[in-house]
Amino acid sequence: MSLGDIYFTIFRHKWKIVLFSASGILAVLALLVIKPPLYESKTKLDILYVVESKSFNMPGENANTVTLNAQGYGIIQTELEIMHSLDVIMEAVQTIGPDRILAKAGGGSDTNAAAALVAKGLTVESSPGSSVIQITLQHPDRDMVQPILSEIMASYFKKHNQIHLGNVMLGDFSIQETNRLYKEIAQTKEALKNARSTAGIFSADTSDKSYDEQVSQIRGRLLAAQAELVERKEVLKEMSNRLSVSLESTNLNIEISSDKADEYRNVCTRLEILRKKEQELLLQYTDQSVPIKDLRAQIAISETLKRKLEAEEPRLTGFGVSLVSTDRPPFSVTENVAQVSALEARIKVLNSQLNQIQSDAARRDEAKDTIAELEQRQQRLESELAYFQRNLEQARIDNMVGAGKAPNIGIIQSPSPPSKQWSKKLKKIAAMLVFGGMASGLALAFLIEMFLDRSLKRPVEVESKLGVPLFISIPDFNQNGSSPAKTKSPEPLLLPETAGTGTTKESPTAPWNRHHPLRRFCDGLRDRLIVHFEVQNIKHNPKLVAVTSCGKGAGVSSVATGLASSLSETGDGNVLLVDMNVEGGAAQQFYKGKLGCGLDAALETEARKSALVQEKLYFATEPVENSDKLPSLLPKHLTGLIPKLRASDYDYIIFDMPAVTQTSMTPRLARLMDMVLLVIESEKTKQEVAKRVISLLDESKANVTTVLNKTRSYVPAKLHQEFLNDI
Repeated sequence: MSLGDIYFTIFRHKWKIVLFSASGILAVLALLVIKPPLYESKTKLDILYVVESKSFNMPGENANTVTLNAQGYGIIQTELEIMHSLDVIMEAVQTIGPDRILAKAGGGSDTNAAAALVAKGLTVESSPGSSVIQITLQHPDRDMVQPILSEIMASYFKKHNQIHLGNVMLGDFSIQETNRLYKEIAQTKEALKNARSTAGIFSADTSDKSYDEQVSQIRGRLLAAQAELVERKEVLKEMSNRLSVSLESTNLNIEISSDKADEYRNVCTRLEILRKKEQELLLQYTDQSVPIKDLRAQIAISETLKRKLEAEEPRLTGFGVSLVSTDRPPFSVTENVAQVSALEARIKVLNSQLNQIQSDAARRDEAKDTIAELEQRQQRLESELAYFQRNLEQARIDNMVGAGKAPNIGIIQSPSPPSKQWSKKLKKIAAMLVFGGMASGLALAFLIEMFLDRSLKRPVEVESKLGVPLFISIPDFNQNGSSPAKTKSPEPLLLPETAGTGTTKESPTAPWNRHHPLRRFCDGLRDRLIVHFEVQNIKHNPKLVAVTSCGKGAGVSSVATGLASSLSETGDGNVLLVDMNVEGGAAQQFYKGKLGCGLDAALETEARKSALVQEKLYFATEPVENSDKLPSLLPKHLTGLIPKLRASDYDYIIFDMPAVTQTSMTPRLARLMDMVLLVIESEKTKQEVAKRVISLLDESKANVTTVLNKTRSYVPAKLHQEFLNDI
């Protein structure tokens, strides 16, 4: 279809299109009444990044932070699904209460119905390549739409944290895992304690260095005790051998009491022994060590006692020197025996301690691997427990302090105040109704034009579909809104005319009105006909022209009469209009056939005077009384008159023929004509009928041209792409 075809179809069926479009608009108005607009609230979120820590990472490992650069589309789609999940909606419904949500939507307290209403009005969208999510909620209650959206946001943040941040640790599994770690740590500590006890290790800080120091100290003390024991035994032996000799050889015992002398000798001997011991200990310890300090304190006490005895008995000074120089025993025999026993006991204890420490060291070496493994296990379990405790505490803080929030999601726009909006579904329905009505009208128009209505409507269709030339297209002056028929004072088709009696009378069948709009098209048809004869080099007179159609009501008589009238005004010759219709055709234009004569009489000069209807225009018809036999008689009669018609003084003889049918006489008579004008009634004559008529005329070797009558121009002149007649 060309652009002109589209314009013609649209404007020809414009009222159908308008009707269907109006129906769509009325349906939208009805939808407005049935489904009033809902209240809408909007919010926007920006997904900055996502932290994935759903699995239990080992202590020290960080959570997996996923940015949008890596897999932005998948992340955004996941967030859209979370936002629109039934869990999020159901939690929001339960928080607000289903009765409040359904208050203006039929009422009730059904949680599922409330969740379905919220899910129906919730829209979550995201533009491709963007990290921004837009959430829209529509609800019939103005006061509830914003709180519901806010609660959905809070529920979404919780669900987001549960999925991405591992808040599943708050469940039974995490509590059981924590309890399990507590039990394993307690069991490990008990096993470590038993291992240390078995190994003789009571302090976790005991090391090999401390064992070496203890062994060194005990060995030093053991050597000192052994040396002192040997010395004590020698002194005791010497005292036993010389006790009697020393008492008899000195006379001081007479002058000084034996107790004073023994005490003074003991003090001197002790001082000498202590000083020797001091020299030995200085080889192992420093001056600030405890053994050295204790020994020097004993020395100071002995020196004080010695000075006290010497102050009481000055003669003891010389006595003491001689006693020491002669190696006399400092103590009594009893005291020396006791010291020897004490030293032996000390040596025994020190040996026992040394053996114990060495045994403990051996057991520690044997249990060293077991203790190290238990210590490592304890450290690992304590580290895992600390990790779970931190995660558990953080999860509790997130749920208590950060409920309804997520640090990785930014709120670009909080839920907006409610505003009246149609839902997208209703908008789509409204658009479908409006455009569907318009599309239905257009579809019906093109369906009718292309398939259902097979009539010929425009000049371009006549030439393209029938393949015959078109002389002229005559508009329908009664219906065409663009025709001059809508002038202020439309001219009648016929005017009063003087009849043969010489009187003037008014009649709707008077001669043609020269100012009628059809007159111009008849003149145009006349000119096209004359040019055609000139081009075809048809110069003889009279020229026989038949005017016929494909069916009744096509306007053949009007075209034939108008053409004859127009031809009579051109040239010097006469024009004869012959009515070949049994029921009366062109005769209706001239006093219903009362004026005129028979075809035979029209060829006689005197007899045809009654047939003069206007200057140079004569009208002839066959007698009505012979109408029953006319279809069979006319062809033969007309064939016999052709030589006479050819020899007459008429320039043109116009025949008003009946419509072409399989039984009409027109195809038979058409072969006698110089030209056959086939009048096609626009929008009434079917293409198949016209093609059949042309086929019948072609069989008669007739020279066929067409006239498209009663055309209507639907397309405005500014859009019309074809040639428009100035009517």
